[in-house]
Amino acid sequence: MKIPELLAPAGGMRQLRAAVRFGADAVYVGMKQYGLRAFAGNFDDEELAQALRVVHGAGKRLYVTMNIFAYDEDVPGMLQAARRARQNGVDALIVTDPGVIELLHRELPDMPLHVSTQANTLNSLTAALYHRMGAQRVILARELTLEQIRRIRDNTPQDLELEAFVHGAVCMSYSGRCVLSNYLTGRDANQGSCAQPCRWRYVLEEPTRPGQYMPIGEDERGTYILSAHDMCMIDHTPELVQSGVASLKIEGRMKTEYYVATVVGAYRRALDAYAASPEAYAAQREALVQEVQRASHRPSDTGFYFGRPERCAGAEGFLQTSEFIATVLDRLPSGELLLEVKNRFFKGDALEAMTPGGIVPFTAGDIVLEETGERVEVVGQPKARVRIAAPEGIGAGDLLRGPCRNHTRIEG
Repeated sequence: MKIPELLAPAGGMRQLRAAVRFGADAVYVGMKQYGLRAFAGNFDDEELAQALRVVHGAGKRLYVTMNIFAYDEDVPGMLQAARRARQNGVDALIVTDPGVIELLHRELPDMPLHVSTQANTLNSLTAALYHRMGAQRVILARELTLEQIRRIRDNTPQDLELEAFVHGAVCMSYSGRCVLSNYLTGRDANQGSCAQPCRWRYVLEEPTRPGQYMPIGEDERGTYILSAHDMCMIDHTPELVQSGVASLKIEGRMKTEYYVATVVGAYRRALDAYAASPEAYAAQREALVQEVQRASHRPSDTGFYFGRPERCAGAEGFLQTSEFIATVLDRLPSGELLLEVKNRFFKGDALEAMTPGGIVPFTAGDIVLEETGERVEVVGQPKARVRIAAPEGIGAGDLLRGPCRNHTRIEG
């Protein structure tokens, strides 16, 4: 049994470091242009070189998205950017446009190419076609069932890798091929600038009754008729491993380091437990399902993996049971942790440290302001540096979380 690669998103360096620390085998990022998340932090050439040092230093892989649908005027810049990425040592480029795939394979024949989910690959014929065009991997459309994925695996060359999304936001259109944002706002989703109008609340208005808005449905808050549920497949890790896919992909290049650490850490533990034995996975299964819910998320289901979702829309709002309290900057010789604060916490709070080895619960003791040495009962200034005592097993790069409070929350 081969355990698939765990592939994590990173919109910036903090998320990238979290992905690596919490168990991703590979990380995917965008450059400042040509990717489909224009509003993520993304990476310029210098930052990409730094990211590669972090990822390769940990023995992991780094993939770069270049998956816009390109106009003629985009193509020369895309080729130049691809050459720079290859020179820097990027492990693969994620591409969509067939013309760009052909161009990059011709001009950079040693550059591994992964065909984006934006290409909507739904069958083995198309997957095999991309393989003949030079693709090393095809990222399958999110509208496939497990049985259809197995069929594609059985009917494509074995040296063609298959990748599938297993967690995160899902689009109302076939794997993101949407023009609604461009039509309503002038922001082109297929050029990376989606305004997510599918997440808006819509109502009906009757022309003779201006200003009288009627919800579409029976929810007193209105109906989110276009907003798909998030996907969560951690409860079906055995089926994913047995499907034959080479890589399990987590969505979320717009997410925070806390989200990345929470979700990647949970899937890492799920895969490692199943690799040890089905019994080991079964023993942790319920706790792991609960763990991924600790990050901010919309209501979730299993997407199309087991057939058409029971509910195709209605994912209003976000759910969250825990909040990001602080980043651990260092463990000091005194045994204290040096923290950078994200959200308010009090002396005596029940906190949890998120570590690569699992969750370490403890109670917050004295809080000492690093700058003045003053002992305080509460701290809430974002980016404030404080010291607290904590048990062993917690170190630099770990994150602290606590229960959600009724106050302004900062995720990253």
